[in-house]
Amino acid sequence: MAGDSVLQTPLAAGAESPRSVEPTLRLLRSRGRIRGMVALLGPAFVAAVAYIDPGNFATNFSAGAKFGYTLAWVIVAANLMAMLVQYLSAKTGVATGRDLPELCREHFPRAVSRGLWVQAELIAMATDLAEFVGAAVGLNLLFDVPLFPAGVITAVVAFAILALEQRGYRRFELAIGGLLGIVFLGLAYDLARVGPDPGGIAAGLVPSFAGTDSLLIIAGIIGATVMPHVVYLHSALTKSRVFCRDDSERRELLRFQRLDVLIGLGAAGLINLSMLFIAASLFNRTGRLNVDSIQAAHTGLGRMVGGGAALAFAVALLASGLSSSSVGTYAGQVVMQGFVRRRIPLFVRRGLTMLPALLVLGLGLPATDSLVVSQVVLSFGIPFALVPLVLLTRRSDIMGSFVNRPVTTAVTGCIASVIIVLNVYLLYATFFG
Repeated sequence: MAGDSVLQTPLAAGAESPRSVEPTLRLLRSRGRIRGMVALLGPAFVAAVAYIDPGNFATNFSAGAKFGYTLAWVIVAANLMAMLVQYLSAKTGVATGRDLPELCREHFPRAVSRGLWVQAELIAMATDLAEFVGAAVGLNLLFDVPLFPAGVITAVVAFAILALEQRGYRRFELAIGGLLGIVFLGLAYDLARVGPDPGGIAAGLVPSFAGTDSLLIIAGIIGATVMPHVVYLHSALTKSRVFCRDDSERRELLRFQRLDVLIGLGAAGLINLSMLFIAASLFNRTGRLNVDSIQAAHTGLGRMVGGGAALAFAVALLASGLSSSSVGTYAGQVVMQGFVRRRIPLFVRRGLTMLPALLVLGLGLPATDSLVVSQVVLSFGIPFALVPLVLLTRRSDIMGSFVNRPVTTAVTGCIASVIIVLNVYLLYATFFG
């Protein structure tokens, strides 16, 4: 099974055997405690990039400007959900040698598998909308490039980053990790310049609502944080990355996967919180509640804090869009290959999924509104990734000794249920409220 999965994964196309492309766990651990540990980290950092894409900028800055620190608890809750979900996805790859789309194809009826594939492709378009529009806005803010050409430039750079994956997964992971670091440093600088209110932060960590108007933003925050496409991707990143001889080595590898998720997703959570804190401290506190666009946030930072803060914001936004668009394209390949055993050239896939984003840019539609809507759409796709993950990881005939404990299945099921209920309420409020 492990050998077959290597032949199928994009990370090792054309490989002849697991050992020809996979370092063994024993080899990596022999490099020493620090070097060995670092070598085993990486997949969660690739997944984490999707949790800080430009859609997060839109939803988090909108939430902070309009509601202050009130919804900080939502980001924390969504990030904890993401940690559990991404760990289960990583565990699925390590335990079975298969990624989640492959397992869906193998264990679900054909009609169900095809239906999951179709909705996953639609979600990929919503994902690309957020990433392309965000990167285009970043280029526009930095270099005054018109939005439509900026979207095309984003596509070219994303292909360049993806080309690194063809030369080894580690180069790709390091490139994505570097861009994640740029986002972190840029927003850390802005947060330090703005100066958040500790009392407001503490109050915001206590669950509360700001009326029904906050529900759309809450759905957007969850949709921007728990990302369906990286639930599929994470299992593909771990299924054949390190060769394990037996279950004992797989358990050891999973300990490092937990650490990977804790660090990678923890950093993403801090970045998301910093976005809301900046908006709450700068805009809500000064009565500028209608900062409803990324451009307005950039302008406000420049006017109220200084050019350096505005520059750091734009650079972070651009790095976020470029890295997340590359990860999104990679995830799309995993989804198609897993569900229907088909692969299409990256240029074709990128061209198809980027069409809605280029349409938004070409028509001059409001960028931030488009980003927020895309995140709400993503929240509707989350159950279609979570429910299969719960159903498959609870089966001992699939997971073996790594099957979920009942409490894990119950918690993950509750997460999926909360998201489904929230989405049903939003549909009702939108059409009948």
